[in-house]
Amino acid sequence: MKYIGAHVSASGGVENSPLNAEVLGAKAFALFTKNQKRWVSPPLTEKSIHEFQTNLDNAGISADMVLPHDSYLINLGNPDNEKRAKSLDAFIVEAKRVEQLGLKLLNFHPGSHLGKIDPSESLKLISEGINTALEETDSVLFVMETTAGQGNNVGYMFEHLAEIIVNINDKSRIGVCIDTCHIFAAGYDIRTKEAYDTTMEQFNSIVGMKYLKGFHLNDAKSEFESRVDRHDSLGKGNIGLEAFRFIIEDPRTDNMPLILETPNPEIWKEEIELLYSFSR
Repeated sequence: MKYIGAHVSASGGVENSPLNAEVLGAKAFALFTKNQKRWVSPPLTEKSIHEFQTNLDNAGISADMVLPHDSYLINLGNPDNEKRAKSLDAFIVEAKRVEQLGLKLLNFHPGSHLGKIDPSESLKLISEGINTALEETDSVLFVMETTAGQGNNVGYMFEHLAEIIVNINDKSRIGVCIDTCHIFAAGYDIRTKEAYDTTMEQFNSIVGMKYLKGFHLNDAKSEFESRVDRHDSLGKGNIGLEAFRFIIEDPRTDNMPLILETPNPEIWKEEIELLYSFSR
């Protein structure tokens, strides 16, 4: 079964996010559990937690199909010890908020070497940070997002993700979210069925399909292999609409959150309906 949604607003409190997803006809959604542009936010209240869970139940959305995203400020691959420690502390707080809400997944960008150390060293630091977060939390599954490779970001090659995973102590609590815009910009083609199949075979052979825990469904304003992260509405960009049909028709994408991060919230409902039509 397909579980499709969007990254919805949590403005006014996390408890509003299931309501915003329900209006879209979504069976999955993403959210920020705190302000993504600030290091520190007020702790979740018992009232917000209770209302979030009640609204989630009323919307008929499974907690397993919610894919929270951590703060954009966090960089587990930062070569500066003090700044990396600050990121790790914030990362653990994000994970604990996910557990407080009764959710399972936490989506995050792997990090950046900032041009100051070798990328492989940054990947090792990321693994170390995740291992610490695993020790400090109980159940959350950390889901790395593929990146476009913009700037000094790591995670744009499947080999980067595999290198992080190999150094994770509890591999049952690590996964990957494929962002279609990001992989396209990084040089993984999905525009034809043959290209899509080849990319998925590469992912399986390098990372392993068992680690695939979700998708971000975005067309791309950026060019193929440009290493530029610019999302577009479905069918409006350089990827084209057919690629999203391939994803929805693929049984390997059953039973995981498939999340829109396209730039026009006004047509999310329409885009969700379109994606569901591919599964009929």
